[in-house]
Amino acid sequence: GRALLVLLLSGAVSLLGGLIFGYELGIISGALLQLQADFQLSCFKQEVLVSAVLIGALLASLAGGILIDRHGRRRAILVSNLVLLGGSLILTLARAFPVLVIGRMTVGFAISVSSMACCIYVSEMVAAHQRGLLVSLYEAGITVGILLSYALNYIFADMDEGWRYMFGLAIAPAAMQFLSILFLPVNPVKLSSWDSDCQKGLIPLQDTEDRAAAKREPCQEKHYSFLDLFRTRDNMRRRTLVGLGLVLFQQFTGQPNVLGYASKIFHSVGFQSNSSAILASVGLGAVKVVATLVAMALADKAGRRVLLMAGCVVMAISVTTIGLTSRMAPLAMARDCKAAAGPNASHSLTQHPLTPVLPQAAVSPVPPASGAVRSQAGPGFASTRSLTEVFASTQSKEVVPNPSPAQKRDLAGQSKKGTLESTGPPLGAAPWAQHTVLNWITLLSMMAFVSAFSIGFGPMTWLVLSEIYPAGIRGRAFAFCNSFNWAANLLISLSFLDLIDAIGFSWMFLLYGLMGVMAVTFIYIFVPETKGQSLEEIDQQFSRKR
Repeated sequence: GRALLVLLLSGAVSLLGGLIFGYELGIISGALLQLQADFQLSCFKQEVLVSAVLIGALLASLAGGILIDRHGRRRAILVSNLVLLGGSLILTLARAFPVLVIGRMTVGFAISVSSMACCIYVSEMVAAHQRGLLVSLYEAGITVGILLSYALNYIFADMDEGWRYMFGLAIAPAAMQFLSILFLPVNPVKLSSWDSDCQKGLIPLQDTEDRAAAKREPCQEKHYSFLDLFRTRDNMRRRTLVGLGLVLFQQFTGQPNVLGYASKIFHSVGFQSNSSAILASVGLGAVKVVATLVAMALADKAGRRVLLMAGCVVMAISVTTIGLTSRMAPLAMARDCKAAAGPNASHSLTQHPLTPVLPQAAVSPVPPASGAVRSQAGPGFASTRSLTEVFASTQSKEVVPNPSPAQKRDLAGQSKKGTLESTGPPLGAAPWAQHTVLNWITLLSMMAFVSAFSIGFGPMTWLVLSEIYPAGIRGRAFAFCNSFNWAANLLISLSFLDLIDAIGFSWMFLLYGLMGVMAVTFIYIFVPETKGQSLEEIDQQFSRKR
């Protein structure tokens, strides 16, 4: 009975942690529409508000590792819950723009610490054969959180000061997670004797063979300094290579930017009315949730390595297909910041942060007319804009690549009134309007890409990272890789527009396809299979192998 309780509470902690993460990322898209009107936000201020979460998260990925290793995973999650409650209250009661920015930074710090601590804590709490399922539950929580945020964006869209409710409702799952973890054992790593009934949190959940094997291994927690990550001691350098390789390939396979074209692709295949755009948005979210559930079911059966490689192969084929179809039926991009700064239209800025918030016109590889818009948007806008995306896809957390329903509704209304100041060609005259079959192929490729990411890189990267490092340095190592994830995302976001200018949209996607092939090769050579092994066995396997 106790084992089952620990298992259920661990699952709840993982799911709620992901839910909060996804909710906080998704909710800003709908809230910005109202905040823009209430606070008269300029383009720049909207970007600052969206990227405030990123600044908080970056600080957390630098400082959070020490907190997690020194004070334990459980305490780190409890602290992150309290910080999140504080941040949510600041946002709910905010009366000035600087207060909003401070609130979003606080929330960013909290969800970043929580994301690292949850994955590590749960991986240490449960038996080897359940670890994949329960850590992947975090990723499922993210996708559900984003869908929930879209639904609430829609519900509160027409309410006066509805953004206060949107920000305030994050308090509920944070309080639930806080209560769940109070009933779980103290950080399992810190206990010293194998006879303690919660040692490593593993014994109540494992059979007698596991217990006997664990007792034969004297349990001594080694101490590591941060620099040990780059030394040959216990083969730490190889572990760091695996961790960094996974987080960098997760970004370099194009996930942050592929999703930036989602709404464009939906329009090109005919999702133009309000209801169908909302349906498409929720549909892609649902595809992601289903794919993540498949990953959870398979993580402990098929194994991490197999799912990573399969996901990479499908992603490579998908982006290559998008690249080839866009050569034959180019997508027209035309939407600029000026339009977005109008009282009713903040699409390119309020798009869900996980959807790279591309100043769409600036990206347009097709209509020559939209070149004029690029000069309005300017390089400064492009670089600041990219900050707003960075947070998003870091934790894999890639995700439902659409503006919220409220924005969709807003946009559809604007396009009917003709208020969207666009220099691009009208929808009907667009070059891709005649290529129905190719557009559907592009759409299906995109859904395949989202599914493959949610089965492979999405959950598996963080699962492997929570397994491959020794307990004594796990928090700092995870945070170190996490900070590279943000940095890679920033680099891709900053270089994306320039690369499209230099080589064109379709070549860009073909390049992502090539990176996918390289990722498969990397995983095949360097990433070991860890399913069904205890954390101690994985540690020994790494220590022995050169």
